[in-house]
Amino acid sequence: MKKDYSKEHQNYLKKQKIGIFITHLSRILLLFAVFGIWELVAKAGIVDPFITSSPSRIIKAIEELYLSGSLFSHTWATLLETILAFSISTMAGFLIALLLYSIPPIRKILEPYLIVLNSLPKVALGPLIIVWIGAGTKAIVTMGVLICIIVTTIGILNGFIGVEEEKLKLFKTLGANKLQVLTKLILPASFPTIISVLKINVGLAWVGVIMGEYLNSSAGLGFLIVYGGQIFKLDLVMAAIIILCLLASIMYFIIALFEYLVNKKRNK
Repeated sequence: MKKDYSKEHQNYLKKQKIGIFITHLSRILLLFAVFGIWELVAKAGIVDPFITSSPSRIIKAIEELYLSGSLFSHTWATLLETILAFSISTMAGFLIALLLYSIPPIRKILEPYLIVLNSLPKVALGPLIIVWIGAGTKAIVTMGVLICIIVTTIGILNGFIGVEEEKLKLFKTLGANKLQVLTKLILPASFPTIISVLKINVGLAWVGVIMGEYLNSSAGLGFLIVYGGQIFKLDLVMAAIIILCLLASIMYFIIALFEYLVNKKRNK
């Protein structure tokens, strides 16, 4: 009986692996199909490649950026700003959420203000940020932080609040102190929520930084998008967008890999 169960379990795992492989392969094939159709309709003149660009023109634009020596400088400028905005907003949002969770009266007072601030269009603060902080990287990173931090705070706070009250009472009954409750119960129980917030923050950080570069920048992928639009060089615009998508995907997969490794360690 044990042998049959083991065989069934192995077949189940095999089917899961095949399913995952098919899913990944389908994603890759879909991507190639989209780019292939895009190239074909542009070559055939069904759409105007001057307006829509095409994969071959995008590759040529990236090559020109590389040969001019500006590809890595613009990419690194935006990547560094995004990493700073993501890191600062994640750490600050976590600490604020922890503070609000630890002191319920403050949470009840500030919660409506968090909701209002979250609904505020952050781009409207752009001119004020430039005046208060100054132009350049500081203003761009600040814009990214402002877009991410409220979402981070609310998301992580909801994860903390969502921990079952019965488990909290059990830990307190067993004599656990606040630090033990935090590290042994609240953080592990909130881990899926925290990971979800991090995944959302990846996209928001890129949005915030690009918005900041739209307002004020002399380098970066957002600068290339604005510059390419001003001179009607849409191949450059699409090239910058493709690079943005690639970098955002890499950051997302790093978070997903971290989630996988932690879950694998916890399930051992």
